[in-house]
Amino acid sequence: KLSHRERGGRVSRWPFRRTSFRSFPMSTALSPRRELWLLITLAGIQFTNILDFMIMMPLGPALTALFQISDAQFGMLVSAYTLAAGASGLAASTYIDRFDRKRLLMVLYGLFALSTLACGLAPTYGSLMAARIAAGIFGGVLSALSQTIVGDVIPYERRGRAMGVVMTSFSVSTVAGVPLGLFLAAHFGWHLPFILIAVLSVLFMVFAHVSMPSLQDHLAAQVHTSSWSRIRDVVVDRNHQRAFVFSALLMFAGFTVIPYITIYMQANVGMRADQVPYIYLCGGVATLLTARVVGRLADGWGKFKTFRVMAAIVLLPMLAITQLGQVAMGWVLLVSTLFFVCMSGRMIPGMAMLTSAANPALRGTFMTLNSAVQSAAMGLAALVGGYIINRNTLGLVENYGWAAVVGGCASVLTIVVGARLQLHPSAAPAPK
Repeated sequence: KLSHRERGGRVSRWPFRRTSFRSFPMSTALSPRRELWLLITLAGIQFTNILDFMIMMPLGPALTALFQISDAQFGMLVSAYTLAAGASGLAASTYIDRFDRKRLLMVLYGLFALSTLACGLAPTYGSLMAARIAAGIFGGVLSALSQTIVGDVIPYERRGRAMGVVMTSFSVSTVAGVPLGLFLAAHFGWHLPFILIAVLSVLFMVFAHVSMPSLQDHLAAQVHTSSWSRIRDVVVDRNHQRAFVFSALLMFAGFTVIPYITIYMQANVGMRADQVPYIYLCGGVATLLTARVVGRLADGWGKFKTFRVMAAIVLLPMLAITQLGQVAMGWVLLVSTLFFVCMSGRMIPGMAMLTSAANPALRGTFMTLNSAVQSAAMGLAALVGGYIINRNTLGLVENYGWAAVVGGCASVLTIVVGARLQLHPSAAPAPK
């Protein structure tokens, strides 16, 4: 009988049970501790990925003034990342299931870190645009790959809670990352946040290398199939088609409004630049506290039922945040915090539904194509929002409420489409 080392195993130095990551198959259930470490690793990767995208939005007033660009041109900076991520996702669908999940993630994450560093070193609007496109190319696939790993490893009955853990990265990025990034940008220049994100990405790469198992079981199913045949199988599936529509509407609903919150708050509500971080701090703390609660509710009460409630409730703060005048700081924080909580609350069961709607044998290809759909929807929403709003002669933002109406209509449509999704495994009941 061959020893563990003779079989090619590697003893982990991480502080839990000493078994081989390399020989650990996805089909074998992870121990609770390993499962938690895997989710924490993915949350850390998502944290830097989300922060790299989110930090652009509150920097809107500074960048429009520095580069002498319009709000629509700033919207193009936001959209450049998401549209590049969409195009990259389409390309990645041809190869994502051909490689070990861990190895592919490490390569993409390294290239993402370099692209983010290029953002921090960009001297002009054009060079920043090019760096944002590069960051989107690698960041969009990272997001899909993380969601694919959750779908591969975590059983359906715990997938809502798992998504809650991974998506706390959004909350942590808004609690700590965005306010800290704005503070550093205000005192040391807008370049520094991107440089620090790149440094932090390198640290998480080391953590991922040590803590993540090698994930290769999906490779056996790809031996006799071509990339294009898998793409065809994904695209022609009616349930997948509904899932793509659901996914696009899910992202479009928020991004007609989100990129322009900071611009509106400073121009119309009268907030100072040093007060804006409190919006993200309070919203992030609240979503950090509620994310896992929503995840547990989605597993216990039902993913679609939870999503339906959150997708309806979000309409109120979405409209309210675009109608604020010069009110007290407390009212601003109340409305914006409710907006972030409801947005996060609908994403958790929504993403759990999407990973469960994918045919397990095609999940990697589906999630990569889904990432392209989501990125394209976010980019389109940011462009639509940028062209709906405008500035009057006093510099005030107008028509922001109409951007919220468009996003609200998309949120209502997600409920209609989500009700028709069939979730895998077959034992999982369809939404009612």
